[in-house]
Amino acid sequence: MTPVQCKMARVALDISVRDLAKLAKVSPNTISRFERREELRAATVDAIRASLEKSGILFISDNIFGGPGVRLAR
Repeated sequence: MTPVQCKMARVALDISVRDLAKLAKVSPNTISRFERREELRAATVDAIRASLEKSGILFISDNIFGGPGVRLAR
């Protein structure tokens, strides 16, 4: 998951940084740091990604336009 995918996923789910932080059991500052492209531990990124996937996000590593993306599973 890239920082841009994280932000796109939040927008798709209509959730805030604080909402995602609660779901992933991390601080809101951690989410903000990741979305600003600051490096986080792999386990932290995995926890964020897992919480987004559990909320209905599918991560696309490469789409028809050649870049990563997200979509709703519902």
